Amino acid sequence: MSAKAISEQTGKEFLFKHLCTSAALQNRFRYANVSADTDWARLTQEHPWLLTERLVVKPDQLIKRRGKLGLVGVDLDLQGVREWLKSRLMKETTVGKAKGVLRNFLVEPFVPHTQEEEYYVCIYATREGDHVLFHHEGGVDIGDVDAKAQRLMVAVDDKLREDQVREELLTHVPEDKKEVLSSFLVGLFNLYEDLYFTYLEINPLVVNKDGVYVLDMAAKIDATADYICKAKWGDVEFPPPFGREAYPEEAYIADLDAKSGASLKLTLLNPRGRIWTMVAGGGASVVYSDTICDLGGVDELANYGEYSGAPSEQQTYDYAKTILSLMTREKHPQGKVLIVGGSIANFTNVAATFKGIVRAIKDYQGPLKEHEVTIFVRRGGPNYQEGLRVMGEVGKTTGIPIHVFGTETHMTAIVGMALGHRPIPNQPPMDAHTANFLLNASSGPMTPAATRTASFSEPRSPTEVSPAKKPKAGPPPAKATTLFRKQTKAIIWGMQTRAVQGMMDFDYVCSRDEPSVAAMVYPFTGDHKQKFYWGHKEILLPVYKNMADATKKHPEVDVLISFASLRSAFDSTMEAMQFPQIRTISIIAEGIPEAQTRKMIKVADEKGVTIIGPATVGGIKPGCFKIGNTGGMLDNILASKLYRPGSVAYVSRSGGMSNELNNIISRTTDGVYEGVAIGGDRYPGSTFMDHVLRYQDTPGVEMIVVLGEIGGTEEYRICQGIIEGRITKPVVCWCIGTCATMFSSEVQFGHAGACANQASETALAKNQALRDAGAYVPKSFDELGNVIRTVYDELVANGTIVPAQEVPPPTVPMDYSWARELGLIRKPASFMTSICDERGQELIYAGMPITEVFKEEMGLGGVLGLLWFQRRLPRYACQFIEMCLMVTADHGPAVSGAHNTIVCARAGKDLISSLTSGLLTIGDRFGGALDAAAKQFSKAFDSGMLPMEFVNKMKKDGKLIMGIGHRVKSVNNPDMRVQILKDFVKQHFTSTQLLDYALDVEKITTSKKPNLILNVDGFIGVAFVDLLRTCGGFTRDEADEFVEIGALNGIFVLGRSMGFIGHYLDQKRLKQGLYRHPWDDISYVLPEHMSM
Repeated sequence: MSAKAISEQTGKEFLFKHLCTSAALQNRFRYANVSADTDWARLTQEHPWLLTERLVVKPDQLIKRRGKLGLVGVDLDLQGVREWLKSRLMKETTVGKAKGVLRNFLVEPFVPHTQEEEYYVCIYATREGDHVLFHHEGGVDIGDVDAKAQRLMVAVDDKLREDQVREELLTHVPEDKKEVLSSFLVGLFNLYEDLYFTYLEINPLVVNKDGVYVLDMAAKIDATADYICKAKWGDVEFPPPFGREAYPEEAYIADLDAKSGASLKLTLLNPRGRIWTMVAGGGASVVYSDTICDLGGVDELANYGEYSGAPSEQQTYDYAKTILSLMTREKHPQGKVLIVGGSIANFTNVAATFKGIVRAIKDYQGPLKEHEVTIFVRRGGPNYQEGLRVMGEVGKTTGIPIHVFGTETHMTAIVGMALGHRPIPNQPPMDAHTANFLLNASSGPMTPAATRTASFSEPRSPTEVSPAKKPKAGPPPAKATTLFRKQTKAIIWGMQTRAVQGMMDFDYVCSRDEPSVAAMVYPFTGDHKQKFYWGHKEILLPVYKNMADATKKHPEVDVLISFASLRSAFDSTMEAMQFPQIRTISIIAEGIPEAQTRKMIKVADEKGVTIIGPATVGGIKPGCFKIGNTGGMLDNILASKLYRPGSVAYVSRSGGMSNELNNIISRTTDGVYEGVAIGGDRYPGSTFMDHVLRYQDTPGVEMIVVLGEIGGTEEYRICQGIIEGRITKPVVCWCIGTCATMFSSEVQFGHAGACANQASETALAKNQALRDAGAYVPKSFDELGNVIRTVYDELVANGTIVPAQEVPPPTVPMDYSWARELGLIRKPASFMTSICDERGQELIYAGMPITEVFKEEMGLGGVLGLLWFQRRLPRYACQFIEMCLMVTADHGPAVSGAHNTIVCARAGKDLISSLTSGLLTIGDRFGGALDAAAKQFSKAFDSGMLPMEFVNKMKKDGKLIMGIGHRVKSVNNPDMRVQILKDFVKQHFTSTQLLDYALDVEKITTSKKPNLILNVDGFIGVAFVDLLRTCGGFTRDEADEFVEIGALNGIFVLGRSMGFIGHYLDQKRLKQGLYRHPWDDISYVLPEHMSM
């Protein structure tokens, strides 16, 4: 959501820090917070004025009218404050219908003043601008301030001026206070704008000879502006409404939500309740809560929440396990029910999210059975059949009663089943599988196909397209009645290839001549072309770096579909509206600050541009055009008959619920003519009435469906339109959120705009007003489909609608990736891996999560054991590996590998090139003796050959014994690296047979020449064979295989890479120039005839 209430202390902190005014603002930062944990000695030390001044104390928990409720202690000393708190702090109290515990109190200096010195001021946001209310009388007895106060509306992007304030707001204020108040109010308004407040009320505001005092304050800020205001806000804590406790699980889900691109919400209403919900979609979550309350479950409803926006399997698992953990803490005598519901998803992979839920159910199967939990599931959308299958399977394997239903079942029917109001069908009818839709071999009209790699989006010649005309000065251009036609072309802002392909597939089944997407704009790459499919053929779509190039080369485009992020959506939309050819813009992003949205709306109104969104999936006009992911994948497009127009147009706030309306309307009428989801924000770019009037003026639309929502007053404009006769076509309307009035404390639903600020904004009030105006209003959402069918049947009966004959659409091949997801095809993988898996939430090394690797402190040796040997090696083995890496890390600049690295580095090459140059010298003569030594010694030992026989045989064959010999070290000058390793191996290895054999060989070779010692390569090679054979983790064949495939040389390569990198960095740090080998170190030996 966007507008969130903040505590009075937070609001005053913002005010005192950032208010700019010439008025003398008194008592800055003079407040103290008191709770049950308060250390009074420390508090008085931090706030010494508490000991010397008269005080006011009041709860700071979003409680309205505290004075009238007797919750303000006035003119007390510190001891009086403590006495006053004794009967209130941590005590339960009732405010309206809400019961809650008083936990947090604010103590401030008492300001003696007269009634004449009290004033009231309030600033709040509306679609058109910000309203400033001022009344010359403030305090607890102000009464109906809306009727009394002077009011001034500051239009969007305008500024409040002091002369305006004096003339329009301060008419009843004494002259000597007008200057102070006008300066303060202008400063307050600027603060309100700069810090993205949506509501700010001060009552009373005291002005006397000493200055201005802010006594009581209530405020809300736009939480979506956090990325703009973080520096000024700091870390803001949003307290829960009074009567609802703040639970750690809510904070956990809020944290998950903040870290995810998806939407995850959880509000606990009654943790002891028996009815729990896990609903996908902001609109659907409200509908399910409504239905539960309508059927008498309000007192047992445990939670409100939603997950949407394509959360990953892991995110859904984390969300589901939180719900299951909460619902299995206390038993209920009647058992419990979990409703896993949702509308038909537009783009969320239902199977992926359900797999997360299934994991959670498996983890909690014991507690779920113990608490007698029954689960009811209803869902539709991409891959929903697989999702329902896995949910049904987990019910059978765990023994938990799980009832699953798809799109053939009305969305909220499972609520009646769960609450015992309707029977549970034994075998619900299932809709056809996704594959049946997409791979249908029926012969239908084929769309003309382009040749392979043709591009429909190449700029046309000037004769084909007339250039865009510059707008003439005058009144704002009228917005179009028809937004989309069969020839409509769009530009997509953002690299959303899946959405673009979905649009093209829709275009194809609608038998459009050309794709609806002309080009894409993506500022983060240069101009290029992107490949897509048009039916069976591949086409190329141009991608531009900026809008200017895209619009110039495609003057036929009049629609922009913006997938820009919430941070860039405002700037990109404002830029797009500078091009007169753009007449419709759909903004998908959720979480755009309201102040920015209102500025976009203002400019759009001035330029005659229709905005759909923000926070929307878009809209669809069957047979013509669809926005992005609207309507879901092709199976749903075909199931809901969205490939050809019907007679019913609808407008909804929710994207998910718009797809549910597609389903309902296709089952009860001849189908959808057009549908738009205006978005869930408080200020959508276009309103219900904008689209209802378009539908009223569109000849093909015969009836209108509106799915309204709690919050706002837009539905009353529809009432007025019906009463005045402006709307004459039948309107079926239902406002969701009827449950809100039944809750004891305020609940913010999934959509930012779904919150009633007054009685007229409740869903109940709006439904009644629509009913009174003459709209067709069902008794509940459950009956919406029946009412739509009844109205449609009447229109058919009187001849208004003549249903057309069905024509099968052309088939579209299924994408390979989606066919594989559905399990329809199989293909041998190009690669196989068994050591690492990065696909899930957490990186896994050979089956071990990375968090466990660190928790177990496995170190580099342990990681190498997992990745190289797929084993969790003993601690001593890990230590031995690390020691090998340490002793092989470097052996000076003179060895061939280091030398090559240095020469390469001094030639100006980069790190990778220099490192590679050094690594390429590793072989049998340098560093690569580990494998060879291991193989030679193992073969001799395993064949039963005595050390002397081995030495003699190698000499006879004319072969060197790998791992024997050193240029510098000898028996008299031993290699300390070998000595360190030998001491460790002898102390920790369970057996060292091969090492002992090699040491016997060393005795023979050093007797002939003292430098023929077992060198570090040879030692590591034979010791590693002992390790592999005796540590208990490998069979003999596995140990020999690792030696054979070169694993031991990897130790030297990995270790010496550290040294090579060190030499590279050293040369760069020393700024060494190009190396040239000196002549005097080269012996020039030329052929004799050449020297002559």
